[in-house]
Amino acid sequence: MAISVGDSLPSATLHETHPGDALDPSQAFSTGKVLLFGVPGAFTPGCDKTHLPGYISDREKYAAKGIDTIACISVNDAFVMQAWGQHSGAADKVRMLADPQAEFVKAMGLDVDAAVLGGTRSKRFAMVLEAGKVTHLQVEPDGFGLTCSLSENILAEL
Repeated sequence: MAISVGDSLPSATLHETHPGDALDPSQAFSTGKVLLFGVPGAFTPGCDKTHLPGYISDREKYAAKGIDTIACISVNDAFVMQAWGQHSGAADKVRMLADPQAEFVKAMGLDVDAAVLGGTRSKRFAMVLEAGKVTHLQVEPDGFGLTCSLSENILAEL
C-alpha cells in the first residue's frame, strides 16, 4: 500500500555522501517542514535536466514558504548521489540521499520496475512533511513523467 497524506514516513536506511553516513528518514525528517522528492535515477535525462534543477533553483522560494529542508531520494549508491549533487550545484540547497536497495521507496509503496535502469527504482514523486507527517503528495501517474511532481507545481500547492 502506498504512503498517503496523513501518514508518517517508514523507517529505513538511507545514505548521504558515503555508505557509512546512514540516516533513518522517519527520524531525520520528524521535525520541521520538509520537501522530499524521488527520482528514477541520478544523471538520467528527466531527473538531471528538469526535476532536480527546478528544486535547486526554487530553494529560496521554498524557504519563504517555511520549508526547512529539501531532499532528493534515488535508488542509487551514495557515491553516485554525491557526485550528482556536486555536478548539479545542489550543495546547501538539496540534500542528496541514496536508497541503494530501494528499501525506503518499497516501504512507501513508491517503487517501480524500471528494467531499462537495471531493475527496481523510485517512482517520480514529491511530498511535503510537517512534523514527520505527509501533508502534500504528488506521484507521477506513470511513475516516470514530469508533470505533477515538478517544483513549480509543488510550489503552487503551498
